[in-house]
Amino acid sequence: MTLHPQVRDRLDEIERIVVTTHESAIRIISKVGALANPADRDHCLQYMIAVPLAFGDLIAEHYEDDFHQAHPVIDELREKMIIQEEPRYTREYLEADKRSIANAIQVFFKDGSHTEQVAVEYPIGHRRRREAGIPLLEKKFQRNLATRFPARAATPSSACARTRRRSNRRRLPPSWTSGSSKTAVCRGVKALASAPASSGSMTT
Repeated sequence: MTLHPQVRDRLDEIERIVVTTHESAIRIISKVGALANPADRDHCLQYMIAVPLAFGDLIAEHYEDDFHQAHPVIDELREKMIIQEEPRYTREYLEADKRSIANAIQVFFKDGSHTEQVAVEYPIGHRRRREAGIPLLEKKFQRNLATRFPARAATPSSACARTRRRSNRRRLPPSWTSGSSKTAVCRGVKALASAPASSGSMTT
């Protein structure tokens, strides 16, 4: 999304997009060719880069068939991507004390100009960025919860309170209703609600 302001008005001028990543990403989610459904798009590195470059955001609705079919620029950008491995990214992805999820992107234009290379080694959601990630996770939870429940009920605290009340009424085993377990349940509720509806339990 950092590069979106620099490329949004020059999408047709892009010559190539160089994506530098680790071996696991290349092996698991680098995909070319047709994408069959939202789950397929959710597991396509190129798709998850093309949409934010073009539109400045990536949300669950962007994985749907209608959105993809309405915007051919997505596949045009995918076709311009060169995916390459950075050995250090691969090594540190596997190191227990780092477990980085590093990626870098640079866009080159037909006139010879280019953007800077933007690299993120520890994205939001990584254990090293918990403090930065939790507020965003709670906002995402509230946004998704509001699509299913009245606005007054769409808060993490009210959802967790209801979980506790229900667990007490149903006389669940003590290990399920202890303080630590109830906290875990609340965290699970938040994580589940934040997952894109189109892709099961996967999160971005």
